Amino acid sequence: MDAPAYHRLDMPDVVDSQTRSRMMAGIRSKDTKPEMAVRRYLHRAGLRYRLHDKRLPGRPDLVFPRYRTVLFVHGCFWHQHAGCRLASTPGTNAEFWQHKLSGNQMRDARNTESLEAGGWRVPVIWE
Repeated sequence: MDAPAYHRLDMPDVVDSQTRSRMMAGIRSKDTKPEMAVRRYLHRAGLRYRLHDKRLPGRPDLVFPRYRTVLFVHGCFWHQHAGCRLASTPGTNAEFWQHKLSGNQMRDARNTESLEAGGWRVPVIWE
């Protein structure tokens, strides 16, 4: 059975390489729209948190020290949300992207394991 269309590796890119490069360079790792929405919601709910604590593995997006909880807000593409239509692999330079995205998943797993071993709860909110 064929893979769903959004997981096909032979799909060509719909933009030229310069445009794609410019688009990828504009993607931020902090203060993304999904992260800001979660932050606003939690703040309105009365929860206070620290942002991107460099002392913790993976620099969690939100840290709730009082509750020993960290929260990651993951983008479906960059962290490859299982079964999500946004978790596709680009058709151009597919080998690079497979390596890059699987590396992100392995790093996420290591960080989660390390945080949990340190007594932290680690929920993940997907884009």
